[in-house]
Amino acid sequence: MKKNRQAPYTELCTHSLTSIHYRNENLVDDILGNKTFTEAMFTHILNRAPSADDLKVVDAALIAIMEHGLTPSAISTRLIYMSAPENLQGSVAAGLLGVGSQFIGTVENSAKNLEIILDSPNGIEAAARAMAEQHKKERMPIAGFGQHMHKPDDPRAAKLIKIGKAHPGFKGRFLAALDALSAAVDAVYGKHITINATGAVGALLGELGVPTDLMRGFAVISRAAGLVAHIAEEQRIPTARYIWDLVDNAIPYHGAGEGHNKPPTSSGTQ
Repeated sequence: MKKNRQAPYTELCTHSLTSIHYRNENLVDDILGNKTFTEAMFTHILNRAPSADDLKVVDAALIAIMEHGLTPSAISTRLIYMSAPENLQGSVAAGLLGVGSQFIGTVENSAKNLEIILDSPNGIEAAARAMAEQHKKERMPIAGFGQHMHKPDDPRAAKLIKIGKAHPGFKGRFLAALDALSAAVDAVYGKHITINATGAVGALLGELGVPTDLMRGFAVISRAAGLVAHIAEEQRIPTARYIWDLVDNAIPYHGAGEGHNKPPTSSGTQ
C-alpha cells in the first residue's frame, strides 16, 4: 500500500494579476521603499523578521567577507570576464565556484565545529580541548583559525565578535564555544592563533539561528557583490591579460624528452 505523500508546495512567492507577494507580504505595498535588501533577504530565507540588532549583525557579517582582494575566486572572475565579456553572470559564477572549504566557505566548516563542541556531553571547554588536540595530531587546519596577513589578531574578527556580543538578544552559545575553542587552540599549539573573519561570521550566523548547511549561501550572497566590483574594475583597469602573461612566463614547459625538438619557451596557446 502506497503511503500518502504531501503534495509539494512553496511558501516563498505568489502572484496575481495585480500583485506579487514575498511570503506573506505584498512586494509593492509592504516591501519596496520600506525595507532594505538585507531585511528582505533575511526574512525571505529564514522566514522571520529581523530586529534592528539582527540587521546590524547580518550587515557586518556580509560586508566583512565581501572582498578579499585578488584571491582565486576574484582572479577566476577576471579571467573568465576577459574570455567572455558578453557573459557577466558567467564570470561571477566562475568566481563563486571558489567559495569552498579553503576560502570563504570555511564559515560553514567553522560553525560545524562549534556545533560539535556545543553538543558534546563533556562541556564546551573539554570538547574544545579535544578538538584542538585532534587537529594538531592529524596536522589539520582548524576552520575559522589562522590568517597569514594579520598578526596577532584578525581585526575583522575582533570587531565582528564585539558586535555579536553587544546584541541583546543573542544567547551567546556559539560565541562562547568560539571563545573556548580559541583558548584551547592557543594552549594546545603553544602560541596564539587568531580567529579569522570566517570563524567569527560562522559564530554570528549561528547566533542568528541560520542553519549550518545554509551558511555558505550567505557567503555566496556576500561574495557575489565583491566579484561584481572586480568586474567593474576590470572594465576600467584590465588586469586579466597581465595575470595570464605572468602565468605564461612563470610556468615553464618540461614535457619534452631526449631526442625531441626543443619546445617553445612559452607554455601558453591562443
